[in-house]
Amino acid sequence: MNTRKDILLNAFTMNCVGHINHGLWTHPRDRSHEYTRLDYWIETARILEEGLFDAVFIADIIGVYDVYRNSIDLTARESIQLPVNDPTLLVPAMAAATRHLGFGVTVNVAVEHPYTFARRVSTLDHLTNGRVGWNVVTGYLDSAARAVGQAAMAEHDARYDRADDYLDLLYKLWETSWEDGAVRRDRAARLYADPGKIHPIRHDGPFYASQGYHLAEPSPQRTPVLYQAGTSGRGQRFAARHAECVFIMASDPESARKTSRQLREAVVAAGRRPDDIRILAGLTVVTGETDAVAADRLAEYLAYANPEAGLAHFASGSGIDFSRYGLDDAITYGPTNGIQSTTAAARQRRLTKRQLLDGLALGGRYPLIVGSGESVAAEMQRWVEEGEIDGFNLTRTVAPESWRDFIRWVVPALQERGLYKTAYREGTLRRRIFGEGDHLPERHRGRQLREAARIAAA
Repeated sequence: MNTRKDILLNAFTMNCVGHINHGLWTHPRDRSHEYTRLDYWIETARILEEGLFDAVFIADIIGVYDVYRNSIDLTARESIQLPVNDPTLLVPAMAAATRHLGFGVTVNVAVEHPYTFARRVSTLDHLTNGRVGWNVVTGYLDSAARAVGQAAMAEHDARYDRADDYLDLLYKLWETSWEDGAVRRDRAARLYADPGKIHPIRHDGPFYASQGYHLAEPSPQRTPVLYQAGTSGRGQRFAARHAECVFIMASDPESARKTSRQLREAVVAAGRRPDDIRILAGLTVVTGETDAVAADRLAEYLAYANPEAGLAHFASGSGIDFSRYGLDDAITYGPTNGIQSTTAAARQRRLTKRQLLDGLALGGRYPLIVGSGESVAAEMQRWVEEGEIDGFNLTRTVAPESWRDFIRWVVPALQERGLYKTAYREGTLRRRIFGEGDHLPERHRGRQLREAARIAAA
């Protein structure tokens, strides 16, 4: 059973119109079309900090959803994560408007060399005073591979092999290039940084090579909090080696518990402790003053949602063009090079197109909790206790209304149950999540590479 007192809570969003629950951009109170305006994001950040959210988790994709009907027709009509803007550029403005809110940003390892990416993340960690996390993704869209000049997306497990090498190079830059105490800022001695404590790194990996100095001085966390979302067999091994927070998709607490136990066992096998990771499940909540009000709100939202748009989203994630199947045809869920965990779940349940559309009634495939604040809080507690998870990535429905409703009705109910903080803990994002230090723990691979470099230098 999960023993953490406080549920971790991230607002799950994206720098676009349609994120998870598709079609709701047509709701008259939805403001997601304002995503190109900085004041929209600043307002969102302030709302989330008022609700004591741990972080805003900003998803991203490179490429477009073009598998369904072999086109972007529905993708463009319903703005299914298209257009989509850069997530990292939102962080400084949102951080300037808040003091405690963390930021988990998604960046694909396949599209940028780690040397330049390391500097960008260090810059964000400096500007936020240590409130940055990175969601490590390997990609799953052939359209993204073609867009950056590749013939096709690499095979699933090979993408994780590349990501392992990517992370090892980043650790050398973040953890070993600048020693603690390298920055002196001694005006009298005209010594800003001690050159004897700044070292070039050398990396000759199977995918990446680099020789040089990290361009940024050590940031508050050095390495950002590391998020990861893959729960396939290879994804779990990657998480066990690198991840600090793992985002899972589970249809119910029972399936969450199974995945959670597998992840923690893999973490222990990698030489870490089972509580060295925090596990977060995706969740959608529709709430109100009473259960009846929440049910009415859901009925209102359903009138604007588009299940077919959700199916088009899933088509690109699975690599299956569901438009080729009748409503009750048996679907061939063959080997996939996309998101293996979600495709495997659909294959195991032998879901037909009709069943998929029924499950996508709100435009997205995340589990849905509907009810008063007390009802939602009780169900979230059940997920945490029975699912052995640590918290949730909470999707948006009508934005920013859904955030405000959750904060008004659910947060007080969680606090009354002793499940949610009443004030932020001070410090960096890592310190607030784990209650320990600002930097990677000694058991983490990144910290071990740092120790190895120290010993070699000595």
